[in-house]
Amino acid sequence: MESIGLDIKWTWEEFKAMLHIPGSKNRLKLELEKLNLATEKKETYIKEFEFLKKNIYIQKYLPEIKLREGVKSLIDEAIQSNIRLAIVSTSYESQIISLLNSKLHDVQHYFEVILGKESGKKTANNGYLYKKCLQITNCSPGEVIVIEDSEEGLEAAVCAGISTAVFYNDYTFGSAFKKAKLVAPSLKHFNLKKLIDICLE
Repeated sequence: MESIGLDIKWTWEEFKAMLHIPGSKNRLKLELEKLNLATEKKETYIKEFEFLKKNIYIQKYLPEIKLREGVKSLIDEAIQSNIRLAIVSTSYESQIISLLNSKLHDVQHYFEVILGKESGKKTANNGYLYKKCLQITNCSPGEVIVIEDSEEGLEAAVCAGISTAVFYNDYTFGSAFKKAKLVAPSLKHFNLKKLIDICLE
C-alpha cells in the first residue's frame, strides 16, 4: 500500500485471520481505525485503495486467472438445460464483467443478473443482495442453488433461504460451513443433476 502513502503490510497469517471480514476495503478500514487519523483522511485512503485495487486486478491479475476445474462445464450444462444464471458477489461489477469478458466471453450474455459491490452488501446478515437477486429474477428460494466459496457468502445465501453448495478455496479451507448442503474442494466431480439432487432434495 506504499503507492497510496500507507505503511501497512499483512503477513499471510494476518491476512487469513481477517478473512471473516468481507472485502479488503473493510479490512483496511479496521487497520485505519488503529491509527490516529482524521475521518476525512481515512476516507481518502479508502477511495485511493479501492481505485488502485480495481485497476491492479483488471490490468495485472485478470489475464493470469484460470477458472477453477468444473466451472465452465457446469455453466455449459446449465445453459443447455435452460437453467437461468446470475452472479452475486462482493467484487465490483466492473471486475465481474471484465472477468466474464476475458474468461467466459462465449457465455457472458447468459448471465441475466450481475450484482456486485455497487448494488449492496452481499454479506449483510439478512442476505440482502441474494434477496435482491431473487426479486429481480422473480425466483423463489426453493428453486435456486447458490455456489459459494466462503463462510460469509454461505451465511448470506442461507439468510435468503437458498440452498447452497460450497466449494472452498485455499483461503477458506478449514471453515465450518455447517449450513451448506454440500462442501467439497472442487466442482470437477459434480454435474448439474448431482447438485440438484443434493441441494434441492
